[in-house]
Amino acid sequence: MSLRTIIAACLFAGFVSASQQIFGAPEANTAANFIPIGTLDVLSEHSFTALTHPEFPAYGVRIKKTNFCDEGVGAYTGYIDIQARHLFFYFFESRGDPDTDDVVFWTNGGPGCSSGVGLFMELGPCGVIDADNGTVHHPESWNSNANVFFVDQPIGVGFSYADYGEYVSTTEEAAQDIAAFVAIFFAHFAKFQGRGFHMSGESYGGRYIPVFAAAVYDQNTRLVQAGIPPINLTSVMIGNGMTDVPSMFPAWYEIQCTPASLPPVQDIRTCVEMKAKVPRCTKWVKESCQDQFDLINCNAAADFCHKSFLYPFAATGINPYDLSKPCVGDNLCYTEIEEMVKYLNRKDVQALLGVEVPTYASCSDPVGLDFGVTLDVMKGATDYVSALLERDIRVLIYVGTYDWICNWLGNEAWTLALEWSGQAEFSSQPLTEWAVDGKRAGRTRHAKGFTFATVDAAGHMVPFDKPKESLEMVNRWISGRPL
Repeated sequence: MSLRTIIAACLFAGFVSASQQIFGAPEANTAANFIPIGTLDVLSEHSFTALTHPEFPAYGVRIKKTNFCDEGVGAYTGYIDIQARHLFFYFFESRGDPDTDDVVFWTNGGPGCSSGVGLFMELGPCGVIDADNGTVHHPESWNSNANVFFVDQPIGVGFSYADYGEYVSTTEEAAQDIAAFVAIFFAHFAKFQGRGFHMSGESYGGRYIPVFAAAVYDQNTRLVQAGIPPINLTSVMIGNGMTDVPSMFPAWYEIQCTPASLPPVQDIRTCVEMKAKVPRCTKWVKESCQDQFDLINCNAAADFCHKSFLYPFAATGINPYDLSKPCVGDNLCYTEIEEMVKYLNRKDVQALLGVEVPTYASCSDPVGLDFGVTLDVMKGATDYVSALLERDIRVLIYVGTYDWICNWLGNEAWTLALEWSGQAEFSSQPLTEWAVDGKRAGRTRHAKGFTFATVDAAGHMVPFDKPKESLEMVNRWISGRPL
């Protein structure tokens, strides 16, 4: 297992910024002459329909009906066009009641990993077991009771592409593209307006999603001023997220050297050596990345911490996303992802989806490197989480207990330390069990719209390992019921 394999789906990020977002100055009554498409029923299976809005002159959306994956519901694919940049997306209507059910946005992490992984391996309406035989029905899909987006973002990920090498290199930049897309889509399809909108993701989504949700929330002021119905942002859901890296560093040591999840996977000598480095790592990161962000010193601190805790783990050959399994294959340690990649590289599948790039990869190294240059991940997203909570946006942090890379110890640590008006009440709550069909599914604590939950014996990709528990968790969350 190479270091690149481990880093690919959850570690540090970086970048050098290149593309500029252009919204155009708000004008009075820009929505007055806007004519929406109105209904998904008018979309063609053979060509894209263009969606635009005068409030977002630099943006457009192309969408087509795509009869695949779950033929019992409406399925659509398309591109979000930002001048010379093009983000690919899938949209599936709910198996329940698409005319009343909430809407869920999903992105995978990386940075640089395709949401096709989430769609075809985790929570989508179909999966790929054998690329030659196509897809199989997934009964525990999250679209069982919700309308769901899957977006390949940022630019350069999955089927997304740029005309002339443009790229996005910060989460804040990427957020503007997502917020504009959401506004245009909801403006055109009135039946979704006012629905509960839930933004979700895993892994590096722990950095993405709070920033994306904040952009959607803040944009609502502009929408109202322009006469456009605001987006009913209701909640955020983050699975095994890398939301606060400083909390994860000491947890990397603890999860591999104590029985916090499974018996220790490291020998005693290695654990003793790692433990001695924890104080230096945490002190250096606090001084150079948190108290005052210094790119050069923060990079040096992060490099020291990675080498201290990540390198020894990589040498074990254990799957960094599931401590109970060895790393197998060359694609994030899962042969299932290899089959998905083969399927999405079939020319007949690409023609069906309407994609405009010849080759699909589950993760993009160049995107990861672009984000890595500026240490985007070290900036974290905890301040965004607290700001969302203060504005009554509910937040769910769920974590599979067998994950190493974005483990439950690190995620619990930052949720307890989060500064917000409900901190005292939240941190005083003990972990209690939550159950599905009378059987323990994990442990949880919650207060004032903030919930932390573990999922027993699940790895990094909770919906893949525990589909039944995952769907029950999401259904309870969307409906406002406690776990």
